[in-house]
Amino acid sequence: MKAFLQGRWLGHPLHAIFVHYPVGLWVFSLALDVITRFSSPNNALVIGSFYAMLGGTGIALLAAVTGLADWSDIRRDHEARQPATLHMIINLTAIGLYVVNLVLRYASLDGGRVPLLQIALSVLGVGAISVSGYLGGLVVYDDGAGVGRHRRKTELPDETVKAGGAGEWVEVGDANSLAEGETLRAEVGGHVMAVVKSGGEVFAFQEFCTHRFGPLSEGLLTDGQIECPWHRSCFDIRTGKVTQGPAKVDLKTYEAEVKDGKIRVRVAGDA
Repeated sequence: MKAFLQGRWLGHPLHAIFVHYPVGLWVFSLALDVITRFSSPNNALVIGSFYAMLGGTGIALLAAVTGLADWSDIRRDHEARQPATLHMIINLTAIGLYVVNLVLRYASLDGGRVPLLQIALSVLGVGAISVSGYLGGLVVYDDGAGVGRHRRKTELPDETVKAGGAGEWVEVGDANSLAEGETLRAEVGGHVMAVVKSGGEVFAFQEFCTHRFGPLSEGLLTDGQIECPWHRSCFDIRTGKVTQGPAKVDLKTYEAEVKDGKIRVRVAGDA
């Protein structure tokens, strides 16, 4: 069900489809409101504004459901989580404003002009979704949330969270549980990293791609390089160097080893 709500059968989220219609209908409703204030009383415009708002609010509720599915898919340690949460809160606030507005309008549908209070609520609603839209753009285009997840060619990696200070060796998994070419995701002392086995050795590097924060532990390992599943940037797993763009900034790397059958990693003191 979650995959359906995110619309992966379409190749991109259903949320991106639903979100455009309420914005257009709400703006159209506000335009009709303004016309009623500067023209002769016209009940048809009042009713038209009401139903445009009603339609926009109904579709916005669908967008909220699909948006919640997308939001829940953003990891808590991802750069996009905070702006996405604010985006969601503002959207829900806007929907609440429009629900109140609809209740007030329903009681005065036989009028010839939309009351100023209801127009003010519409202005607040459009202002809120404008701010929310800007945040949504940051989440997608700057932070990379919801972009190209269908490109992932591997299974989701195991994930572990371990305490550990700088300079300490920390066990993050069993060496035998990680097959050649497989990855695991670990958080050690606040550092989120991908750990991969290649050529019988283990390597650790920062989890998020330096281009748009794609999860490298979900990437494809080929010839000692990890490929970001979102935009196909490639990095050398030994050095963290970019070997193929669009990324331009190298990855942080961490010490990794196998000792007594356990995979261990260490974060440098100045990391």
